[in-house]
Amino acid sequence: MVEGWVPRRPRRFGAVKAPAAHEVLAILAHLARQAGPVPAAAIARDLQLPRSTTYELLAALETAGFVVHLVDERRYCLGVAAHELGTGYARQAPLQRIARVPVARLADRTGATAHMAVLHGREVIYVIEERAPGRPPLVTDVGVRLPAQLTASGRAMLAAMPPAQVAALFPDASTFVQRHEAGPRSLSALRRLLVETRRAGRAVEENEVTPGYASVAAAVLDHAKHPVASVAVTFPVEEMPECPARAEEVERTARALAARLGGPR
Repeated sequence: MVEGWVPRRPRRFGAVKAPAAHEVLAILAHLARQAGPVPAAAIARDLQLPRSTTYELLAALETAGFVVHLVDERRYCLGVAAHELGTGYARQAPLQRIARVPVARLADRTGATAHMAVLHGREVIYVIEERAPGRPPLVTDVGVRLPAQLTASGRAMLAAMPPAQVAALFPDASTFVQRHEAGPRSLSALRRLLVETRRAGRAVEENEVTPGYASVAAAVLDHAKHPVASVAVTFPVEEMPECPARAEEVERTARALAARLGGPR
């Protein structure tokens, strides 16, 4: 445990009392979103906090190890205690724990193999798979990585991201990995696909990951409407007439998971 995390007595952030915890969390979240260390003045401006309050809260966070003050640069960045929170989150795997039962129920309701994936760079990583009875093994086993732009799961998450972020992930043609000579091969083609995905509220993939199979997916959004994961079902292409009904079940599951994470219902 980081020294300073458990105070010896009730802490006051200078003149600011503990009920300002939401401001402390806002500072930590803001620092986590930055590409590098930032000045206190920029934090105060972006979060619309008084400068005096910002400096007091940063000093308290520095004492507790959550923030590091780079004196020579006059900037602040996250500290070791913040890293411990992140690794603790990974160890406890709360997203998988929250989603396992809903994803299993999705497989039961649709009769198709259901799975959940997260985005890692230009790839998706499958973290849950619930195979429906009688269905064969798929490439979407837990731990498998696939190109995000080819999968319904990846497209659902990419469609929920700012266009500039998508462009940064796919800067040139070399970043568009192919599997079966199918799928978008340029940023403009991917953008058109993502526009259709946003309009439909779901992503669909057919024969692009595994010939003979199709998938439909929906993004799971957090409180900031950021895609933290996606849920999907995969089934033989001859069952495409059942896709609309299955898509509704997928979207329902994604909304339920988002609600559990404090996201939009």
